[in-house]
Amino acid sequence: MSAFPKVRATTILCVRHGGSVALGGDGQVTLGSQVVKSQAAKIRRLMDGKVITGFAGASADAFALLERFEAKLKDYPANIPRAATELAKEWRTDRALRRLEALLAVANEENVLLVTGNGDVIQPDDGVLGIGSGGPLATAAARALVACSDLPAGEIVRQALSIAADIDIYTNKNITVEEMACKN
Repeated sequence: MSAFPKVRATTILCVRHGGSVALGGDGQVTLGSQVVKSQAAKIRRLMDGKVITGFAGASADAFALLERFEAKLKDYPANIPRAATELAKEWRTDRALRRLEALLAVANEENVLLVTGNGDVIQPDDGVLGIGSGGPLATAAARALVACSDLPAGEIVRQALSIAADIDIYTNKNITVEEMACKN
């Protein structure tokens, strides 16, 4: 066991609903039992705003992965699933990358994807994807809101992240949401 406390950070949620896709995250970074940052930016737009990404896990690891993902997007600009798959393959097979501890949520007008270091590229059946410590809580809240309300995707993300923040101690209410129109 490490002498350093584990950095815990985040809840990221993506919802594809009603003609738009929204990806949001909270701003909290926790070191052990202490909040060390409350307004971290964990959502990024890539490819001139055509792709939205969010990350959970170690920040330096996530930024390394975002850089590699952006390079893959340049190689496969019209095929986000292929770029994600190529990143996942490299992440799983490269000795240095294998040690990175982060998850990526990726969305564009056609796809919502989870990319992991295990080589997984997963597209949720219902267009709702949550990662990070509060991910399961935010996912449950978002699914309920999709089923029982007429809220747009961005508002569903905000409300579900707020619900997760009320329950998960590693999630706060400093919420950032990026949204774009999507194909149904």
